[in-house]
Amino acid sequence: MQTILYARVSTTDQTIAHQRIQAEAAGFEVDEVVADEGVSGLTTSLNDRPQGRRLFDMLRRGDTLVVRWVDRLGRNYADVCDTIRELMRRGVIVRTVVNGLTFDGATKDPMQQAVRDALIGFMAATAQAQAEASKEAQRAGIDHAKGREDAYRGRKPSFTRAQFNAVREALSMGEGVSDIATVTGLTRQTIYRIRDNPIDSEAAIARWS
Repeated sequence: MQTILYARVSTTDQTIAHQRIQAEAAGFEVDEVVADEGVSGLTTSLNDRPQGRRLFDMLRRGDTLVVRWVDRLGRNYADVCDTIRELMRRGVIVRTVVNGLTFDGATKDPMQQAVRDALIGFMAATAQAQAEASKEAQRAGIDHAKGREDAYRGRKPSFTRAQFNAVREALSMGEGVSDIATVTGLTRQTIYRIRDNPIDSEAAIARWS
């Protein structure tokens, strides 16, 4: 039995190495890392990714698949649900670094199955909702400034996209605002603003990009 970390990175602000560091810091002993780079989780299913197909070929009954969160598997509700259920049917245990979730097909109790399946659905829906909100924010920012050099873009954000992504990732890991401010060099007020209004914050970045 082996533990495989699957990492997916879709932008230059994310790294495979960081996802491995997070997994190992959470206590996972990773035997191998399989990763897809520059792939959208919203439009490309795991089976359609080069390394995603390899992952399915590698996994055997009793193996553990580790992902940072379910959005690494995909950001489409139906696709994520189908992927996790297929892995469980194969006897693979799926575990996440964020929130420490475990999806295991071993249970035969119908109530436990119902709770597990409801959680899968909720996580998959959340992943798609976050992806669509982010995409909409970027589109709004681009549409606002497109073809209008004199367009009012509002106040220039005090953070870069890399800092925005770093803050969002740290918040999802449960890190404190003060610690995030120290690491990113941003003020606590900026961290709170990103936390409380992530869509508006990302739209501001898009308007000024």
